[in-house]
Amino acid sequence: MEKKVAIFPGSFDPVTRGHESIILRALPLFDKIIVAIGYNAEKQGFFPIEQRVEWLNKVFEDYPSIEVKTYTGLTVEFCRSNNVRYILRGLRTSADFEFERSIGQVNKQMYPELETVFLLTTPEHTALNSSIVRDIIRHKGDASPFVPDKVKF
Repeated sequence: MEKKVAIFPGSFDPVTRGHESIILRALPLFDKIIVAIGYNAEKQGFFPIEQRVEWLNKVFEDYPSIEVKTYTGLTVEFCRSNNVRYILRGLRTSADFEFERSIGQVNKQMYPELETVFLLTTPEHTALNSSIVRDIIRHKGDASPFVPDKVKF
């Protein structure tokens, strides 16, 4: 039987407790989850991509079925070239759903074997996103309640 491999794509700039929650809650659904950091040469990240990889590797070091990779280009092409059939996405709001639904439908047209799987965020993570965390850090606030314990600034 073919292994069920999913990717959880994002910038993870930085990784949040919301990201961590979605990935850990999805573990029973898949044989392997690739946390895929999309790299855009046109866009300057707040944290260097190497730092994000290091944080994600630390956060998930005790989970052998979670792998961290970086990629450029279309997520659907990363999936095709890595024989991935599932994209994992977290939904916080109805606006997230509308946005992710559109992308998922286009991805399905481009790669018919690909399925997008949505998990709802837990209520305590609904308002959390990387932009808010970056803003807290930028203004010298304490971001520790919003990032995994193994992430230190």
